[in-house]
Amino acid sequence: MPIPARGVRRLALFVVLATLSLSTSLAQNSPAQAPLGKTSGLAAVDKPKEAAETRPGPPPETLVQLNGALEALAGKVSQGVVQVLVTGYGPVEESSRAETALIARQRAIGSGVVVDPSGYVMTNAHVVEGARRIRVVLPVPLSEGATLEPEGKRRILEAKLVGIHTESDLALLKVTAKELPSLPLETSTRVRQGQLVFAVGSPEGLQNTITMGVVSSVARQPDPNKGMVYIQTDAPINPGNSGGPLVDMNGHVVGINTFILSGSGGSEGLGFAIPARIVRFVYESLRKYGHVHRSEIEAGAQTITPALAAGLGLKRSWGVLISDVKPGGPAEAAGLKIGDIVLAADGRAVDTLPAFTGAMYLHPADQVLKLEVLRDSQKETLQIPVLQEKHPMDQLLDLANPQTNLVPQLAILGIGIDDRIRGMVSDLRITSGIIVLGKAAELFGPDIGLTSGDVIHAINSRPVDTVENLRSALAQLKSGDSVALQVERQGKLQFVSFELD
Repeated sequence: MPIPARGVRRLALFVVLATLSLSTSLAQNSPAQAPLGKTSGLAAVDKPKEAAETRPGPPPETLVQLNGALEALAGKVSQGVVQVLVTGYGPVEESSRAETALIARQRAIGSGVVVDPSGYVMTNAHVVEGARRIRVVLPVPLSEGATLEPEGKRRILEAKLVGIHTESDLALLKVTAKELPSLPLETSTRVRQGQLVFAVGSPEGLQNTITMGVVSSVARQPDPNKGMVYIQTDAPINPGNSGGPLVDMNGHVVGINTFILSGSGGSEGLGFAIPARIVRFVYESLRKYGHVHRSEIEAGAQTITPALAAGLGLKRSWGVLISDVKPGGPAEAAGLKIGDIVLAADGRAVDTLPAFTGAMYLHPADQVLKLEVLRDSQKETLQIPVLQEKHPMDQLLDLANPQTNLVPQLAILGIGIDDRIRGMVSDLRITSGIIVLGKAAELFGPDIGLTSGDVIHAINSRPVDTVENLRSALAQLKSGDSVALQVERQGKLQFVSFELD
C-alpha cells in the first residue's frame, strides 16, 4: 500500500491537531468536575440519561489520518527488514589467549535491511561475528500477513558474508533471491533533531517489531578518539534490533541501529544508529571490493580536549590535533609535524575527528591532499601525497601465487604463516596456520562458509602450517569422509565441519 507523500512537518501538524481534537472531544464528553468535598456518584446513578451522553463518539478525523499514515508506513518498511540468524562456535571460558578451555555452539539473532532487490542485506558486524552459518528470515508478504505467523511458513534463506568493516560495525550479506522489497538509504536530506523516526527489527528475537520515537541528537561521538558519529534516538531499541533500520516518515533508511546505553540491558531511550551516509559508503565499498578502502598519509590524529589544550599550551581548546607522524612517510615529507592543529582538508573545515576521518576515506587516491594546519600562531598549507591504505588481504594477495597457493579440495587460495606473514598480521590466537585469501572462482568446491581472513589451524585435530600440509592432509581423505577444520575468525576459535565431496 503506497504511503501518501507526507513529510515530517505535516505529520507533526497531524499530531498537534490530533492532540487538540482529542482534548476537545474529551472535554465535551466528560462530566464537569465535582467541587471539593462533594460527590456526584449518586447523582450519576439517578441520571442514566446524563451517563449515556458521556459515551465517546467517533475519533477526530486528524487521528484517523494519522493512524492511516502510520499503518501504511509500517506495512511498507516491514517488508524490507529481515531477521538474521547466526550459528557458530566460540569460547565459553578462556584460560589464556593461546588456548580455549571450552568451545560450545553459539546462536545469535539480529536484524538486517535489504538495500538491493537482488538480495544484498546490510547488518551489524557484531551480529555476524564468529559466524559459522548465517541465515536470513524474510518477512511474510503483506498479502499473506496474519496475526500470528505459523513457524513452518517462515521463508529462511542461506546467506553469504560478502564483507565486514569493524571500524563502522557494518557487514554486507548476500542471499540468492530476486525482486526482494528493499528500503532506500536516505542521504540527500539532513536528519534533524526532533524528527519522527521508527526502529524496525527483532528485539529479543521478536521479528518485525516497530517502535516509534524522535531523533534525540543528530551527531553523537561516544569515544572522542574514534572517528565514528551516531544518530541518537529515543525510539525503543533492545537486543536483537542490531542491524535493523531507523526509518523516517517516507520509509527511507536514515540509519542502522547498532547499540544502546543501558544499565538494565533493555531500552532506556538511549539508542544509537549509524548514519545512512556512512552505511552507503561502506555498502558500496564492501560490494565492490569486499572491504573498505581509504587514503592514508601515515599520520595519526586525535580530538583536542580542554585538558589536552591546557597541558600542551595549544592555541585552541577544540578541534583535531596531529598526534603522530610516521618517519619516512608522505606526511613527514610534506612537512606535517606532531602538534599541528588541522583546520581544513581539501578546502573543507575540519572541526572534529570524524570530519578528518571522513576526509581521508573520501579523498581520491590519485590526488594530492591539501591540508591546512595551525602551527603555533601561523597557518600552513601542506600538499601531501596520499597512499592507498592497503587492506591486509590485498597485501597478502600480492604475495600469493595462484598455482602454489591453491587448495583445490576447498576451492580456496591460502597462504601459510611464516615470519614475513606473521609481521603483517597481528593478534592471532595461534601464530601458525593457513590464511584464507579468497575463493577460487574457477573451481567448484564445498561451500563450507570460509571467508577471506579466516585462519585454518588444524584439520581433524592435526595442526597444519603450510598450504602443502593442508593439501596433503585432504588428499589422504576419501569422498564422504568427515572433515573438521579448526578456524580462527576475528580473534575467536571455531570449528568448520563438512563431508568431503
